[in-house]
Amino acid sequence: MTIVKINAITVPADSGDELARRFAARAGAVDDQDGFEGFELLRPSDERTTWLVITRWRDEQAFQAWVSSPAFAHGHRSAAERAGESAPPPVGVHSEVWSYVPAGGSAPRAD
Repeated sequence: MTIVKINAITVPADSGDELARRFAARAGAVDDQDGFEGFELLRPSDERTTWLVITRWRDEQAFQAWVSSPAFAHGHRSAAERAGESAPPPVGVHSEVWSYVPAGGSAPRAD
């Protein structure tokens, strides 16, 4: 059964563009992981400062296998760290992971 993992990241209002840039720099890094079904980065469209990273996985085991993998550790290092330089300061000031399973909805539209 598909599971949805949501990483809710609180980001200062002036740091959102940097968060988006960092995610863009590692776009596709998780795409080939067994059980990975999809990814979205959601920017708040109101005064909130919590961004949502939404991923879908075949099951909890697939998600846990990715979190324990070298690919996870590598993908969460900055480009500077991968080049042997110091890590930049974190963008987020708080983060928590939520876990959900689909309980209803509609099928994607084929436009």
